[in-house]
Amino acid sequence: MTKLRFAPSPTGYLHLGNIRTALINWLFARSHKGHFTLRLDDTDGERSHQKYADQIKEDLLWLGLNMDDIVRQSDRLERYANAADSLKAKERLYPCYETPEELKLQRKAQLSAGKPPLYNRASLSLTIEQKEKYQEEGRKPHWRFKMEKGAIRWNDLVRGEVVFQGELLNDPIIIREDGSPLFTFATAVDDFEMGITHILRGEDHVTNTAQQIQIMEALIDAPNTIQFGHLALISGGKGEGLSKREGSLGIVHLREEGLEPLTVNSLLAKLGTSDPIGPHISLEGILAEFDIQKFGRSTPKLDPEDLWQMNIKILHSLPFDQVKERLEAMGMTGVTPEFWVLIQKNITKFREVKEWWTICYGHKAFTEDNQSLLEVAEHFLPPDPWDESTFKTWMDAVKQDTGLKGKELFMPLRKALTGKEHGPELKDLILLMGRPKVLNRLQTARA
Repeated sequence: MTKLRFAPSPTGYLHLGNIRTALINWLFARSHKGHFTLRLDDTDGERSHQKYADQIKEDLLWLGLNMDDIVRQSDRLERYANAADSLKAKERLYPCYETPEELKLQRKAQLSAGKPPLYNRASLSLTIEQKEKYQEEGRKPHWRFKMEKGAIRWNDLVRGEVVFQGELLNDPIIIREDGSPLFTFATAVDDFEMGITHILRGEDHVTNTAQQIQIMEALIDAPNTIQFGHLALISGGKGEGLSKREGSLGIVHLREEGLEPLTVNSLLAKLGTSDPIGPHISLEGILAEFDIQKFGRSTPKLDPEDLWQMNIKILHSLPFDQVKERLEAMGMTGVTPEFWVLIQKNITKFREVKEWWTICYGHKAFTEDNQSLLEVAEHFLPPDPWDESTFKTWMDAVKQDTGLKGKELFMPLRKALTGKEHGPELKDLILLMGRPKVLNRLQTARA
């Protein structure tokens, strides 16, 4: 079975870059009738918080990205310890005692000498006595994985063939001084033990992938079979990177501002592909067009304004049956398709519907300076029943009496009836409002 995972660290709220990764993994899994796991990489006890974990799950479900299971790395610490023992027995894991300051000086010296800043493996030659001396000083070891020489290659689903030379990569620290596993190690253990078949993530993980392939192969004593795909990272409209701590493009902030989940999905599913970016009114429609081969290597740019333009297109496209329950949950009992079809072209955020509901059916009073026009409009207001010809009949009578036309005629009436200068066609709006409501608005606007 095809199995993919989205593995965020619950150290902050998700931004659109994270969400894009989650969406693409979900689409790939579902397009292959596979399994999608949310795995919380929470081994950093100091920075990981339950509130972030809860919000990540809530955000994914809001987007419609249902998960088949949820795994927490903090529940698997014993398994990582066992895997570390296995690597120690194979002499692929070794203790190091350098302090962060010492490592920083080492890197600085290497760069000054024009050498790559790779760990010098000094700890491999430490004697037992030297290790004991460090321990007497109170130093606790961190543990590095020993990279082997030779080519590490894979056929990347996005980038094509990728090759690294093991001897040119750093020996990654995979166990902290307190014994807890780092991302590079815990992720490798989880991916092969969970039976993950495909890993789709950002191109900033390419080097990690090379290291993790060697870690997995050392643990299972067999070649890696997982397929990898590394997606180009999204940049902002000016080319800047996205950070999950930047509120403006954080999914929590965007939800609060009124962004629709289908807006996010429609845009991010196509960003970085050659496909045109357009609105979709269902995840099924997005899924039907998904193909990982469409994603290229060039950096996709995301201007926040694109989101809001897409939001408008989505709202203008949603059918009534898709929003009926949401409207009723907002207190719009008895809402009709006619109301939604008329109003949806005049909103940029879904919550704006409530204002139009109140305008059409609520107790509102607006003012208008042109009192004489309102008096004439009230006088010629047609009797019930009303139909599609009512507005023309009414306006013809008012025009003939006042000599007004165009904006001079319609704007005062619109403001008296709705309190707004723009909105749905008055000829349609008055049919929703009904004669008693229209008459009341004309009268209160003259009071």
